[in-house]
Amino acid sequence: MKLSRQFTVLGSAVFCVVIFSLYLMLDRGHFDHPKSPRREGTFPKGQLSILQEKIDHLERLLAENNEIISNIRDSVINLSESVKDGQKNPEAINFSQGSVSELFPSASVLLAVDSEDCLFSSKSGSHGSGVQMLDIYDILPFDNPDGGVWKQGFDITYNENEWDSEPLQVFVVPHSHNDPGWLKTFDDYFRDQTQHILNNMIIKLQEDNRRKFMWSEVSYFSKWWEGIDSQKRDAVKRLLKDGQFEIVTGGWVMPDEASPHYFALIDQLIEGHQWLEKNLEVKPKSGWAIDPFGHSPTMAYLLKRTGFSNMLIQRVHYSVKKYFATQKTLEFFWRQNWDLGSSTDILCHMMPFYSYDVPHTCGPDPKICCQFDFKRLPGGRVSCPWRVPPEAIHAGNVQHRAWIILDQYRKKSKLFRTKVLLAPLGDDFRYSESSEWDQQYQNYQKLFDYMNSHPEWHVKAQFGTLSDYFEALRKESNLGEKSSNSFFPVLSGDFFTYADRDHHYWSGYFTSRPFYKRLDRVLESYLRAAEILYSLALVQSSKSEKMSGFPSVDNYKLLTEARRNLGLFQHHDAITGTAKDWVVVDYGTRLFHSIMNLKKVITDSAHILILKDKSAYNYDTSTPFLKMVKILNLKEEICLPKDNLSICFCRYLLIYNPVEQERFSVVSVNVNSPRVKILSPLGKPVTVQISAVWDGATTVSHEAYQKINTKEDGKNHQMKVEFAWYGTTSNRDKSGAYLFLPDGDAKPYIFTDPPTIRVAYGRIFSEVVCFFHHVTHTMRLYKVQGLEGQSVEVSNIVDIRGEYNRELAMRISSDINSENKFYTDLNGYQIQPRLTMSKLPLQANIYPMTTMAYIQDAGIRLTLHSAQSLGVASLKNGQLEVIMDRRLMQDDNRGLGQGVQDNKITANAFRLLLERRHGIDKASVSFPSLLSHMTSSFLNHPIIPMTTYADSGVPEMLNTFSPLMSSMPCDMHIVNLRTIQSKVDIEPSDEAALILHRKGFDCRFSNRNMGLLCSTTQGKVKVHKLFNKFKVESLTPTSLSLMHSPPDARNISEISMSSMEINTFRIRLR
Repeated sequence: MKLSRQFTVLGSAVFCVVIFSLYLMLDRGHFDHPKSPRREGTFPKGQLSILQEKIDHLERLLAENNEIISNIRDSVINLSESVKDGQKNPEAINFSQGSVSELFPSASVLLAVDSEDCLFSSKSGSHGSGVQMLDIYDILPFDNPDGGVWKQGFDITYNENEWDSEPLQVFVVPHSHNDPGWLKTFDDYFRDQTQHILNNMIIKLQEDNRRKFMWSEVSYFSKWWEGIDSQKRDAVKRLLKDGQFEIVTGGWVMPDEASPHYFALIDQLIEGHQWLEKNLEVKPKSGWAIDPFGHSPTMAYLLKRTGFSNMLIQRVHYSVKKYFATQKTLEFFWRQNWDLGSSTDILCHMMPFYSYDVPHTCGPDPKICCQFDFKRLPGGRVSCPWRVPPEAIHAGNVQHRAWIILDQYRKKSKLFRTKVLLAPLGDDFRYSESSEWDQQYQNYQKLFDYMNSHPEWHVKAQFGTLSDYFEALRKESNLGEKSSNSFFPVLSGDFFTYADRDHHYWSGYFTSRPFYKRLDRVLESYLRAAEILYSLALVQSSKSEKMSGFPSVDNYKLLTEARRNLGLFQHHDAITGTAKDWVVVDYGTRLFHSIMNLKKVITDSAHILILKDKSAYNYDTSTPFLKMVKILNLKEEICLPKDNLSICFCRYLLIYNPVEQERFSVVSVNVNSPRVKILSPLGKPVTVQISAVWDGATTVSHEAYQKINTKEDGKNHQMKVEFAWYGTTSNRDKSGAYLFLPDGDAKPYIFTDPPTIRVAYGRIFSEVVCFFHHVTHTMRLYKVQGLEGQSVEVSNIVDIRGEYNRELAMRISSDINSENKFYTDLNGYQIQPRLTMSKLPLQANIYPMTTMAYIQDAGIRLTLHSAQSLGVASLKNGQLEVIMDRRLMQDDNRGLGQGVQDNKITANAFRLLLERRHGIDKASVSFPSLLSHMTSSFLNHPIIPMTTYADSGVPEMLNTFSPLMSSMPCDMHIVNLRTIQSKVDIEPSDEAALILHRKGFDCRFSNRNMGLLCSTTQGKVKVHKLFNKFKVESLTPTSLSLMHSPPDARNISEISMSSMEINTFRIRLR
């Protein structure tokens, strides 16, 4: 066991003489841990006594500090008033703030939650929708009888004269599905296929104005646009204006809907929509998601907030599709589970058949539809697997061929409520050759001309775009903007977990390539932190000539590149872990480069904000003022001779809290000397714990942690953490990147050598580290007053690189009587109740977890918070299990053509939170507690430490820089403060998008001594009380992705938001 020469300092801290906190979102930076009057730093053995001591400690603090709480509260009010009025100079304010923090971590012990703020969660779920997906799963037998030509459906019949009074309107919608990376990298696909598709599009659409085409991925479109001349650009704009060409969704990619966090989903929508507005002046109005592997209502909500009225989805469980077809509910208004009215309703079309390719889109019989995919004409590179080729249309066969396809159109239309029919015409990377445009468009036009010239057939067929279809549908069903939605059913819930046939559930990809799923979240955290700091630094730099050296354009380019790299990774073959090995490396390289670039944006921006004397600002690329710390070098003390004495300088540590609430946190920094002293901005010592950084191990227990107490009543709850292996089935079809096909229940993780266990005690934290062959498992308890002391930190370093067809799961067992219910989040935005069903195979009971999953009974809730997206299940009463990594030796026949064998050593981070609760949940909706929300926020947005780079003569810095006047309300989250691009080039404008989310929360939990330093305010924030060092020049509401401003948009003085709402505002600061 080798002890490395580095040490970790834990504390809230800085070196030698002074620390500066760049506490971005804080009114007061709390460094100093309150000292316990007795037995400070002792850590009795036994987990029960540890927690008991923490409770005792809290009670002592309460008693000792009770008298001064009111004084502190008054002083805080005075402070914020004086900040507002600007009566005192900033240094005086900082000084008095500092003295507050040294007394007590929080002026408020009982969290102030207004009772009105609790009404939302209690009312939610009572305003039912007609179709609740949880009920559908309950009803369905999930059998799989042979349905005839439509294998997963049924025989469709019709009466010839059904269309006599009202003809069938057919819209054939040509499209090309372009994956931004899958079997080739983004750049290779663009070079080999995509650019040719778009080049041909300009030529071929102009040949006949009845032709239509649509496109969705702006990542590709923008790359193509950069390379074409102004003549082609004008042609594109003309085609868009004439309605021959349509951009659908218009995000950077067509994102996966299981693994991405809503921050990234919004960001890639904004990036796409901003690009379209700037370059094409178009605003997409319909969503098109034909390939994500299951669908989330979060996406429906975000599209609605961008101003969309319609959307389309495709990959839904075949049993659900069949049931919806029998009920004619394939078109519905999708409403959020939590919606108290109908404001979130968006019209959604679900494609009825197996795939989005041509054989599965004209009607129920793929053998016939394939004959109308004219790219497959004899002599071409693709043919029909049903062995009946298409025939080119000519005068001799047009009547017969038109009648055959009309029969398919009629049968398909019988599954819907109107006589308007959508028939997509396309597939992956279609229309890349000029000949294919001719084959499809010319043959179909002959069919249309024949049909339309025979009124006795009662059909009108034409090419269309998605919006052409939805406009006709709304007209036909009398859906005016104002009229009721009663024609179509209302549905709530989600469409996971997807199966395309048999027991082939796509739950493997919820975990596949977990290393990159974690990297994605690290980039998100850095991107948000950088966006906010950059937006503020940009305003600061415009205040004087001295600061004009701030590299605003260079850093904006780095931000734009990071937005686009993160956006690209949300693609449904990227974050999902379902691309070829070298494509995964390409994505990973992009993510990594952007993380490194964002560190520069953060330190450059922090530099300009933290300087006391702004006129001392000097930007020098060769010696940056700040850097992000890996190891702080304390060995080389900087000493300068003066009057026969040497004066030694200290290291400064800046701590940036990227969340909008005050935070009392432990900060970890590696140093190369065990002799460390840390002082607060006021020169007072800060509590530190020095711990070894280990190069290797030295042991682990199978059941690492046995009991957890709830702090409120000290009650004991049995908990057990263990690991287990899943294998893959011995059948022909085996698990792969997409599919999870286990060989039965998981087998216990058995080790031949006894594991090494290492126990560390300290005044700030204590931990148990267990070293197994495939996983290093750590349980850490923080002994601090803040929120971090409320939950157990769990981390695993997983390495299954030597395994063969195995998947490693972490299982948490408890005495909670959860029955067969558990709860998972969707995209970090909302909670979806789940039922573990015995009628389904094991793999169907695995669901995506983006940030949390929980189980509960009438008295307790256990939440697993996650810092990365993974697959999760609750297969037995009181259990939660999460799949941490999978190594699979074969392809699962979904087109990837390889297994998953590029595993890396992967770190997973979690927090385990146990809370007392009271009351029963309604079936369809559930919310986290405020403590749970904040725990998740802190886990996903860790504190960022920086240190001064300069060797000597560091210019004077502010004690704290805090742009916010005070903590935001507990339920308000700043999703982003994102500088908007200017109308020319990639340069910043003087405007930013302020995106806010008001979280829905459940009040039926204790809010005593929870370490929360905020309150709630019914979703109201006064604009003039928002920022401290900046004045809000204007704040106007806009749609989510900035495309639409309400007609009455004006400067507002108060932000008012309903629970669960996400709002975007255009903001100008000075």
